[in-house]
Amino acid sequence: QVQLVESGGGLVQPGGSLKLSCSSSRMSLGSYCIAWFRQAPGKEREGVAGISDVGKIYYRDSVKGRFTISRDNAQNTGYLQMNDLRPEDTGVYYCAIDLWGCTTVDGIPQIAGVDHWGAGTLVTVSS
Repeated sequence: QVQLVESGGGLVQPGGSLKLSCSSSRMSLGSYCIAWFRQAPGKEREGVAGISDVGKIYYRDSVKGRFTISRDNAQNTGYLQMNDLRPEDTGVYYCAIDLWGCTTVDGIPQIAGVDHWGAGTLVTVSS
């Protein structure tokens, strides 16, 4: 069973930064799309960013210019650097693996393409 582990969530003030990490001890992530999703309280889970195995990158419009997705295949880890955080960025952030390339619509990663999920890490943006 593939296990994805996220870390780096926490409480931050508006305008602050966090860096999320996603790794696996049971799966080599280098050949697959790594995506990040989030779910705010009372809302549906939504795609935030994705990075393909060859480094093609996707973002939803609301995070462009503030979030940066990256990967380090040598460390078998994906990252989501989040700057200028806003209260509306609050939610549980999930790492996900799409085995068949990043499945997107209008550049937004799609739940339908996800084959493996992490358990999530909570990000709270509040003063």
